[in-house]
Amino acid sequence: MTAAILAFILVLAIGAPVAVVMAISGVAGVYELGGERLVGIIADRMFSGVSGYMLIAVPYFIFTAELMNQGGLTQKLIAFNNALFGRVRGALSHVNVTVSLFFAGLTGAAITDTVAIGKIMIPEMKKQGYDAEYAAAITACSSIIGPIIPPSVVMVVYATLLRDVSVIDLFAGGIVPGILMTVALLATSIVLAWRRGYPKQAPTPLKMALLAFFSALPAMLVPLIILGGILSGMTTITEASGFAAVYAILIGMLFYRNLTLAKVAQALVTTVKFSGVVFFLLATSAVLGWFVTRSGVAREAASLITSLSDVAFVQILLVCLLLIVIGTVMDVLPALVVIGPVVVPAMVSLGFDPLHFAIVMIVTLNIANVTPPVGMTLMTAARIAQVPYEKAILASLPFYTAFILVVVLLAGFPALSTWIPSLLD
Repeated sequence: MTAAILAFILVLAIGAPVAVVMAISGVAGVYELGGERLVGIIADRMFSGVSGYMLIAVPYFIFTAELMNQGGLTQKLIAFNNALFGRVRGALSHVNVTVSLFFAGLTGAAITDTVAIGKIMIPEMKKQGYDAEYAAAITACSSIIGPIIPPSVVMVVYATLLRDVSVIDLFAGGIVPGILMTVALLATSIVLAWRRGYPKQAPTPLKMALLAFFSALPAMLVPLIILGGILSGMTTITEASGFAAVYAILIGMLFYRNLTLAKVAQALVTTVKFSGVVFFLLATSAVLGWFVTRSGVAREAASLITSLSDVAFVQILLVCLLLIVIGTVMDVLPALVVIGPVVVPAMVSLGFDPLHFAIVMIVTLNIANVTPPVGMTLMTAARIAQVPYEKAILASLPFYTAFILVVVLLAGFPALSTWIPSLLD
């Protein structure tokens, strides 16, 4: 185990990609366990890590999201949400949150949400008198709802990597936490808008509101089609993801008429790039995960947690704190594949429900995605808003506090994560 830890630290210190770090540390650990006798298993582990049939859904979900971006869906969703909140003080702030809720069912990735919505909403918010750092903060914080509301690439990766819960249960389990995060952001947004006197907008006439609704409706049906097919048992997750991509092409070309063959080609290029990163991470994490299982690290982690506290609520909060610390220096997927094989078996052995902990872990790692010093979504939003990253960090603190309260609720009340999945049994 010493060789794996040293290799992990040294390779990470020189700035190598996380997938390379995991590959080299995994090889070092495997060699330490069994020498050359076990090295031959590495290729087999890497292949098995990416050969799951369910993983075909990952590029399809990414492709669907890119098609929606290229097809001008974001503007339709913003127009519809603007019609809902036009006369409320701080309308654009609330629109930023609610449009992320709708958009979350299409992207499943926070950074995609940040870029797609931020490029439109942040300049408009600045134009109407909102502080630039506030516009960046609300955009970044609302974007992390994306990987919580199904469908979610992170959840597909989790189910493939750890295999202690099904992706269907994860999708169902993310619905209530995603709504709670949205409500927490909206409540914070409303309070800040009134305290700072952010502007109202003119109310939208009923006819225009209805036009905005019907214009956005075909796009809003995408997550309903995906979830309806999966949760009803009519389709597998892979079949649903493929159907969603075909549907996105059809409505983009025939209904919205903004999607061209050139834009489809661009969406394919982006999909291949992002999918390559995800699959390389999974392949290398399979080697490290196998080593972690054989070395007994998970048992040691469980012993360490119980030595700190024997109260379940305190134990899960301590692990959440660890996840946030790790998430400050790693993006969500790398952090998940590095820490998941160690922490998840340890928590399950302590008696935690696998689905409950899975949802808490996914939510916490995504919150860490707006936590400095890395905080990729917040950093991206700050660049779009053209403000110093430090100002965006300060502006995000009220929203961050609201998210922490949601994590505490989820940690203390497992039913918030397990209730909907239990209805499907």
